Amino acid sequence: MPIQFGTDGWRAVISEDFTFDNVRHVAQAIAEETAAQTTENRSSGRPLMVVGFDTRFLSDRYAIAVSEVLAANEIEVLLAQADAPTPMVSYAIVHNAADGGVMITASHNPPRYNGIKLKSAQGGSASSEKVKGVEARVNDNLARGVTPKRVEYIDALSAGLIRRFDPLPAYDKHIRKIVNFDTIRSGSLRVAVDPMYGAGRVYLRELLAEAGCNVTELRNEMNPGFNGIHPEPIARHLGPLIDEVQRDTYDIGVATDGDADRIGAVDPTGEFVDPHCIMALLVEYLVRDRGMSGSIVKTVSTTQMLNRLALRYGIPIHETPVGFNHISDLMLQEQVLLGGEESGGITVLGHIPEGDGVLMALLLVEMVAARKQTLVQQLETLMESPDIGRFRYARLDQPVRPFSKADLVDRLASSAPAAIGEVLVVEVNCRDGIKYLLEDDSWLLVRPSGTEPVLRIYAEARSDEQVQELLRIGAEMAQAQIGASLEVVPIQ
Repeated sequence: MPIQFGTDGWRAVISEDFTFDNVRHVAQAIAEETAAQTTENRSSGRPLMVVGFDTRFLSDRYAIAVSEVLAANEIEVLLAQADAPTPMVSYAIVHNAADGGVMITASHNPPRYNGIKLKSAQGGSASSEKVKGVEARVNDNLARGVTPKRVEYIDALSAGLIRRFDPLPAYDKHIRKIVNFDTIRSGSLRVAVDPMYGAGRVYLRELLAEAGCNVTELRNEMNPGFNGIHPEPIARHLGPLIDEVQRDTYDIGVATDGDADRIGAVDPTGEFVDPHCIMALLVEYLVRDRGMSGSIVKTVSTTQMLNRLALRYGIPIHETPVGFNHISDLMLQEQVLLGGEESGGITVLGHIPEGDGVLMALLLVEMVAARKQTLVQQLETLMESPDIGRFRYARLDQPVRPFSKADLVDRLASSAPAAIGEVLVVEVNCRDGIKYLLEDDSWLLVRPSGTEPVLRIYAEARSDEQVQELLRIGAEMAQAQIGASLEVVPIQ
C-alpha cells in the first residue's frame, strides 16, 4: 500500500502503517531527496539535518531509526537529547545552518498515531515540491524492493555522524528578542500551564519561571499514550486546565498540543479563548502597544476580526488555503507581523515561519502583564469597538462516505445563493473548499478534507445563534450534493 504524505509529512497509525520498516523507508527517501537538493556548503562536504521527537509511544526510538538511516547516507545528524517542541527543533535548524530537519510527531492527532514532519532550512514546513519528491522516492523504492541504508546508532555516534544536542539554550536566547521578560516579571502573575502530556512539558514552565511567574503545571508527566486524551488544546479537551483556573486564583491558563506548535488559552473565569481571539488580541497588542508593523497572513478558515484590524491599522492582509506551509511561504517573501490558522498554529515577526505554542503562550502572558487586564476583559474591549464588533465561531467535522471533493466544490460554487438567510453573499471563493462571505462579515466555509472522508463546515457570525444557523445551512447544502446525513455538532 503506498505511503501518502500530507502538506508537511506523513502520519499513520502506530504498528499498522507507522512501523520501523516504513519509517526507515521514509528516512531513506528523505536522505536521497536531501542529497539531491543540497549543495556542499560545509567543511565536511556532507549535508546536516536536525532530528527531534515528541513524547508519543516510541517517538525517541523512531528518531534514532531515522538518524541511523540519514547517517548511513553520509548526512550529519543533530539529534535532540530529549523530547522537545517542534518549533524548538525547527529553530535549531536555522541556528545551526542545517539543510533541513525531521520531527517525529503526530502533533495534535490521537495517541494511536505517529508521524514524520519534514522541515526546511528556514525552519518552516518543507516545500510541497520536496514533500512530493520524498513521497515519490519512498514509493518507488518500495516498489523496487530497495533496502534502506543503515548504520548502528552507537557506531554513528562514534564516527561523529550523529551528535546529541539540547535545543533549549539557543531557543531561549532567541525568544528573548521577541518576548519582553521584564514586562512579564513586572506582572508577578500566576499562570497555569497544561502541556497535555506533550513535548511542551517542562520547557514552557521553566521559561515562565525564568520570567518571574508563579507557575503550576498540569499533565506534565511522561505518558506516551497521553493518558488516553486527544492532545489538541480546544475547550472539550482542556477540562483539567479550566477546573484548575476556576479552583484557584490565576491570571491566565495556557495549553499546548502534542508537539507544542499550537496554543489554547483559558481566562481566570474559566472561559476558553480560542485561536481566533488570540490572534486578534495579539495583532492589537503588537501594533498598538509594541509599535510593530507588517502584514497579516491567515488561512481561509480564520476570523474576520483580523480583516477589520488590518483595515483599522492600514496594514496588508492575505488569505491562504488551510495549511501552515502557505503561511510560511509568504513569510519568506515579505515582512509578516502575524501568521496563523484557526487550529492554533501562530507565529509572529522575528520568529521562524512555524507555528509556536510556547512562544504564543509567552506573548499572551506578556500582554496580560503589560495591560493588567485578563484576556476576556481585553477581548470585550476589542469587540465593543464599532469598527471591530462581536464575532462568534464554531466548526463541525462530519465523517462522510467517499465522494468527489472537486465535484462538490464545483456544484456549491455554481449554485451559490444570492443571500444566506437574509444577509447578502458578497463574495464566493474556492481557495480551499467553498467559502461564502456575507455582507455583515459573517461567513460559511464548506471544506472537504484532503486526506480523509471528512467534511468540515466552519462558520463565523455575530451571535452563537447565527453561527448555528449557518452551520445548519452549510450541512444541508452539502447533504443535497453528496447525499450524506450531516448532523450539526459544533466543535468547541
